[in-house]
Amino acid sequence: MKKFLCVIFAASVYSSSYSQASKNTLPCYDLTEVVKVQPTMLYKPHLDASKSFGIPLLQDSRTVQKYITNGKLHKIKKSGKGYRVQKLDYSRAWMVSKGKMMLEKIATRFHKETKGGTFTVSSLTRTLEDQCRLRRVNSNAAMGISSHNYGNSFDISYVRFNDVLRSDPKMEAALEKVLQYYYNAGKIFYIKERQQSCFHITVKNY
Repeated sequence: MKKFLCVIFAASVYSSSYSQASKNTLPCYDLTEVVKVQPTMLYKPHLDASKSFGIPLLQDSRTVQKYITNGKLHKIKKSGKGYRVQKLDYSRAWMVSKGKMMLEKIATRFHKETKGGTFTVSSLTRTLEDQCRLRRVNSNAAMGISSHNYGNSFDISYVRFNDVLRSDPKMEAALEKVLQYYYNAGKIFYIKERQQSCFHITVKNY
């Protein structure tokens, strides 16, 4: 009888372990459903610009590593002239070369305009798996494809300047002035996201 109970217990443990392993190996999103979600007219130019860099939809860590290895994604430093990157839980500090260059240009111009100010980058490249994990804690995260999924978009907080979290209308206006400059120059698209308190910036393949 004891032997029989042990067999049942072992089977139960195996079943539980297998179920957990399946959850860990299966993607937490359904790609067929993700691609069905239509972008808004405001967001569509961001996606169109993202697809022009020749990097397909980044689905998981393996695909990101592939493009790091072949030199198409470049590391973003934790800090530089005019910017800081916050701790990233749902994105990765890698971008296409023009994305990295534009982030640094925006930061340098902002640093000059504000006489030494810095802004905070709150999000960078995101895989579909990253996005799915984010959606579990933030219902406002995009349900469909995001321009973050292609390695040429990033978010800048407009409530954290000089490493201080607070509203600063003067610094916010200075940041938007810089973004408008590069938008007018045909280098970027940007959206002011009210719920996330950030500017979502997508670099164009100019």
